[in-house]
Amino acid sequence: MKNGNQITAEALKEQGIEYVFGIIGHPVIDLAMFMQMAGLQYLGFRNEQAACYAAQAYGYLTRKPAVVLCVSGPGLLHVIGGMANAQVNCWPVIVIGGSCPQDHEGIGGFQEWPQVESSKPHCKYAARPPSAKLIPLHVEKAVRLCTYGRPGAAYLDLPATILTQSVDEEHIYKVARCPPPPLIFPDHQLLEKAANLLMQARKPLLIVGKGAAYGRAETEIRNLVYSTGIPFLPTPMGKGVVPDTDERCVSSARTYALQQSDVILLLGARLNWMLHFGHSPRFQSDVKVIQVDLCPEELHNSVSSAVAIQSDISTAAHGIFTILKKYKWSIDKNNSWWKNLLTKSDKNKAIVRKLSMDVSVPLNYYAAFKHIQDVIPPDCIICSEGANTMDIGKTILLNNEPRHRLDAGTFGTMGVGLGFAIAAALYCKNNAPTKRVLCVEGDSAFGFSGMEIETMIRYKLPIIIIIINNNGIYNGFDSETFRQIQASGEPTLVTPPNSLTSETHYEKMLEMFGRKGYFCTSVQDIQRAIKTCLQVNDSPSIINIMIDPQADRKEQKFNWLTESKL
Repeated sequence: MKNGNQITAEALKEQGIEYVFGIIGHPVIDLAMFMQMAGLQYLGFRNEQAACYAAQAYGYLTRKPAVVLCVSGPGLLHVIGGMANAQVNCWPVIVIGGSCPQDHEGIGGFQEWPQVESSKPHCKYAARPPSAKLIPLHVEKAVRLCTYGRPGAAYLDLPATILTQSVDEEHIYKVARCPPPPLIFPDHQLLEKAANLLMQARKPLLIVGKGAAYGRAETEIRNLVYSTGIPFLPTPMGKGVVPDTDERCVSSARTYALQQSDVILLLGARLNWMLHFGHSPRFQSDVKVIQVDLCPEELHNSVSSAVAIQSDISTAAHGIFTILKKYKWSIDKNNSWWKNLLTKSDKNKAIVRKLSMDVSVPLNYYAAFKHIQDVIPPDCIICSEGANTMDIGKTILLNNEPRHRLDAGTFGTMGVGLGFAIAAALYCKNNAPTKRVLCVEGDSAFGFSGMEIETMIRYKLPIIIIIINNNGIYNGFDSETFRQIQASGEPTLVTPPNSLTSETHYEKMLEMFGRKGYFCTSVQDIQRAIKTCLQVNDSPSIINIMIDPQADRKEQKFNWLTESKL
């Protein structure tokens, strides 16, 4: 005889699940124990959202889902924010929620809530197994649906009565392990059409999205870039598919490249708000888009693509590369398109360089990031969130390997940073033990999940947390101004909504665990602190960098968020 707890744990193990992230309580306490007994690695978090962020980031990094385990009612509702983030980002994750006993439903059971119905809008699959013997069937389906096609979230609801239900072993549903998702190959005629369009272009541009990173398409895309010399622009989490340091990367001329290109090859990126919907004035009104996406429903979304190809990014990129190579097509670096891109890029780089060379105290963003970049390992995984912290950081903190940047993503979610960093640290532990994880947070963003440093301590994860502290959301106030504001009246009436307490010493949180954090105001402080923290291999570090509360990004031609035309 086996009960539902044991059946669930063993079914997950049979499907190749390795990690479970969560917070235990009634009715999943025994389930967590059975998971460990089955050989699953369990990490207990301090907040369910952070646990879900960690699980989905692990799924992104490995292409294998991890599990989030949560309690009923409020526990599941806390996870839903993470489920929505995974669904919008297209990352695989499985959420398992305990729920109140079935015989208590409808009469006010403890933490009773319509959990399957609440989850359905935020995942690809949500179900409650009707009996313990069918749990393996639903576990396999959850794995399959969250990884096949466009990845996303799956939810399984397990009432206390099912978890404790006993079943004869011969009656338990037997199911094979779900095989990896099949590769989708493109229509060759569409590849020929795409290649011909590129060869006819005067100003071609390649945009590389995080779908290309998730799809492990870096070899094929690098072959395409290196053989043709096509300028490329990565989205934030597309960084590193082709190295940021490659001379064909035109991130420093992003606005110009988007505005001027006449043919765009879009690999694993969506024409949503992050790419201004593909509309003018950010793009030419007659730009021709070659769209490659795993999901057919994404094709022609927002714009009518000249060529729309449903395919894995790797197979499509290889096909286009093969055709262009056959015709020996490449872009002359001396043509006007490249010359104009380089001129614009050099001009923007000079502005950033000037800002980063201003090391007067209090520091600006650019100086802080430039001197972080100078001393961090070139292969570290960078997790980042915050407004200016994230946006400016991505332009200076470089990635030369794929899947080495994790940030707020398509949903623009704050609070993901520490969970993402925990997942990245586990990934490094298993695949590249010498690789380091850098978690770069705005002070506001850090506040969403700051107590997860205790989780990092408990599991001995050597994550370096860098807090870019400007005393506020977007910007704040210096100590004297903040004091005067609060002295002028009732704090709830006079303290601006963007303001946080000035010069908060977040680094002192490590003293709770007998460790030391670092408070930095100068570039010398920053570099000394990072070099010291890189020597720590068994616990997290916190570096709290005070910058000018009124520091801002360089002047932009357009607002970063495309305005509505309605």
